[in-house]
Amino acid sequence: MPREAEPSNNERVFVLQALRENLRIDGRGLDSFRDLELSFGNEYGVADVRLGKTRVLARISAEVAQPLPDRKFDGIFTITTELSPMASPAFEVGRQTDQETIVSRLLEKAIRRSNALDTESLCILAGQKCWNIRADVHVLDYDGGLVDASCIAIIAALQHFRRPDVSVDGEDVTIYTLAERVPVPLAMLHHPLCVTLSFFNGGEVVLIDSTMLEQQMSEGEVVVTANRHGEVCQIAKLGGVPTDALVLLRCVELAVGKVKELSMIIAGALEKDSKEKNVEGMAAELRADNDR
Repeated sequence: MPREAEPSNNERVFVLQALRENLRIDGRGLDSFRDLELSFGNEYGVADVRLGKTRVLARISAEVAQPLPDRKFDGIFTITTELSPMASPAFEVGRQTDQETIVSRLLEKAIRRSNALDTESLCILAGQKCWNIRADVHVLDYDGGLVDASCIAIIAALQHFRRPDVSVDGEDVTIYTLAERVPVPLAMLHHPLCVTLSFFNGGEVVLIDSTMLEQQMSEGEVVVTANRHGEVCQIAKLGGVPTDALVLLRCVELAVGKVKELSMIIAGALEKDSKEKNVEGMAAELRADNDR
């Protein structure tokens, strides 16, 4: 089974010695994220996230489906992840690795199970028709921070997405095209984001947004999911060194602060994209030429 190249002994000694002196080899602070770049596609619901060298593309799609038998008044929301060999030689096509399973479960708990998306608003006709919203996550390049980047991409894409408007007359459902009616944004109850913290030197050194090299040397990590209001949605610690309760509380405080910063970046990117689309739309409406 393919796997990432292990760091050499010299790399390991150099990185760990730097961390003992509160230094990182890329010059960041211990509690700093890498540069975050967020862009949106021409279509609604496509978000491209670059976190350092890690790149994740999220795409939201919607189709009319039949609701689940035990959820007649709710729509359907699913998240799928794809880790291809293009991102890393450790990933294989058609074979789910342990890391892919962990990422899928963390995203599922962080976004779907925390009720970030109001599924009741996706109901069209109770027990017969509803919207099936699907979030596809494609990892294009991998250098650590996969859970954080994927969560940012999904939340940004959900806020950017617009579904077609519908009208119901008795049992007749009419779905309007984008040209007939303005599309409708999704109803979101909150915007959870993940922050991964890695432990070194017996848990005394805590890093935010570790690169793949740092991640390979970490003694454990914890994923904190919170929203911009300071509400903690999930704390996941997947093995590693035991963590003191006070250290864990400090990690939660750090994560909540970072979530507020990331939420502002996402809001700024959405506002910028909205202004650009409005300008392009007005330019198209004011053109003198037509289809005749």
